[in-house]
Amino acid sequence: MNEPVSEITLRRWASPEDGPFAEPVFIFDGDSLPEDMAHVSVVLRTAGRERAREFIARGAERVLLGEAALLDSGLIETLSKELGTEKVGVWVPARRMEVSWALDLHSNADFRCVTPSLLKPAWEALKNDGSRSGTDAGWWLGQMLERGASLALLGADIADDTDLNLCAELVEQFGSRLWLTPLANPEADLHPWIQFGQARNLAIPDSEHYDEAAMLALRQALWPAAEVAAA
Repeated sequence: MNEPVSEITLRRWASPEDGPFAEPVFIFDGDSLPEDMAHVSVVLRTAGRERAREFIARGAERVLLGEAALLDSGLIETLSKELGTEKVGVWVPARRMEVSWALDLHSNADFRCVTPSLLKPAWEALKNDGSRSGTDAGWWLGQMLERGASLALLGADIADDTDLNLCAELVEQFGSRLWLTPLANPEADLHPWIQFGQARNLAIPDSEHYDEAAMLALRQALWPAAEVAAA
């Protein structure tokens, strides 16, 4: 288990036309990315080994693999050995795992009971098209970090206390290696993520909702609960 971290780091999502970049940013892979990829952590939603190699050769800070790593469990280990662990991470879009119920006819001869498919709530890793993979997101990102990924960026939409508890559990487990970002809601209120979900590394949406004034207000609202850094 990692030691808890007190510093809160805010890093923006960026658009390709904003490059080249003077400070670290996250950006999704696309056709119009700048040639100079310095300070960029590139999220590869579906691409794999060759695209990752290309971006590192162009000076990218890190590549974060998504569906390709979900489909090939050895990809992260292979790239970490080739490119260096500090250059490789994972992108994990996720939403609450659905609970199904089944009638148990076998565990007790005297009565029948309905049992849930999950003993506790969990987030489920999603494929790039948004379909469910059946894979526990927390378990999977732990496996990828063990295999050599230096960072995991988890995209989720926190809707209630259960999601906040899941967030806090993952932060406690993975510490500074875990980053979080809204998945589909670019205007998400991130204060509860920090206060109750214990999020410490946040990728801020590329949205008018988080303009410079909003970012300043977010930092001021968090102070003095923790030291806030721009990374």
